Amino acid sequence: MNLLSSYSKEIKVFLAAGLINAIGGSLMWPLISMFVFDELGRSMKDAGLVILIQALGGIAGQLLGGALYHKIGVQRLIVGALAMNTAGLLSLPLISNDWNVFVPMMGFIGFCNALSMPAIQAFVGFRFPERRAELFNVIYVANNIGVAVGTALSGFLAEWSYNMSFILNGASSGVFAVFFLFYLRNSGGQRNEQPQAAAAKKITGAIPGKMGAGALLGHYRIYLFIGLGGLMLQVGNSIWNTGVSPSILAAGMSKSNYGYLWTLNGILIFAAQPFITLVKKIAAKSVTAQMTASSIFYLAGYAVILLLPTYSGFILGMILATFGEMLIAPAVPAFLSEHGGRNAPFYIGLVGGIGSVGRVFGPYVMGSLYDAGGLSPTAYLAVITAAVSVAMYHIQTLISRRNSQLDEASAKGETILP
Repeated sequence: MNLLSSYSKEIKVFLAAGLINAIGGSLMWPLISMFVFDELGRSMKDAGLVILIQALGGIAGQLLGGALYHKIGVQRLIVGALAMNTAGLLSLPLISNDWNVFVPMMGFIGFCNALSMPAIQAFVGFRFPERRAELFNVIYVANNIGVAVGTALSGFLAEWSYNMSFILNGASSGVFAVFFLFYLRNSGGQRNEQPQAAAAKKITGAIPGKMGAGALLGHYRIYLFIGLGGLMLQVGNSIWNTGVSPSILAAGMSKSNYGYLWTLNGILIFAAQPFITLVKKIAAKSVTAQMTASSIFYLAGYAVILLLPTYSGFILGMILATFGEMLIAPAVPAFLSEHGGRNAPFYIGLVGGIGSVGRVFGPYVMGSLYDAGGLSPTAYLAVITAAVSVAMYHIQTLISRRNSQLDEASAKGETILP
């Protein structure tokens, strides 16, 4: 409670609405494979196809959501995307028995859900610029509490009715849409956008003006290395589902042992905040340094799995990887909101889309490696991808450091030669 006491009523209401939406969203996604296999009587290959189509829809949604932020307005984008997501979810009980309709509908739901994500993150950056990085972290923690609650409830709902999980997910999305409809009207929508853009003009390398997509893509120093670092981490993260999970079963352990790892993940995201705060104060004071530190934690976690392929190694690997997750999740939108200026929504969507490519192809690559040689080759790949992400984020740190030097020199009337 003390954590929230310093926030205004407006922020607290925003967090509560996001928590409800996170709980609703988490009621369904753990059950998709089970629903396709158990309820629809399809193969696990078909279940994988559904998840792939949904992920591809998510990539398209992230990219388009960032590009449409200023073209159609934040209110129409967020409320419209959430409303379409609601309609898609509520239709699932009616069309799920028709496979040819169900599959594209899951792609549509993935698209609509992701369509609102960069818009919401950009809105937070515009609306609360003075506490942006801090607030992104609080939202991240609140969402993960919602995910923990939702996933815990999903199993009970599956015993009762798969369709009920779809309906409750749709209801929570609808509530979130109504919340944003009134919230944006009362808060004045994008009224903090102009101060945000003006502040961006003071940052070397920031993009404050109106530009086309082609021109924005040309400013690769803002997004490319962060996007590639995220892509690599998403590929490495696939080791949990397609490396660690089958290894636990192959060793004769209970399925619940795998679930305990994610329970640990959820507990740490809330309980380890003081440790992450200490890391930020001592070794990762800037958001780019936090990204680099994040990838180092991931690298250490996967190295532990490679060198100690036992359940105790999995536990330690999960602890280290969770520390990495806690550092990277709020740092990326904070950096892009600060340096993207008015075009922050475009870059948030773009970086999210690039990272999602790793989420799409990572499970296939990891699964193929596991089939060929067990856990070891998947752990090697995870270590390699984490090492590449360290390099990508370090390059971004060097770029930001160079820009800071240029800013300081410009303020003093000096010139730094390239």
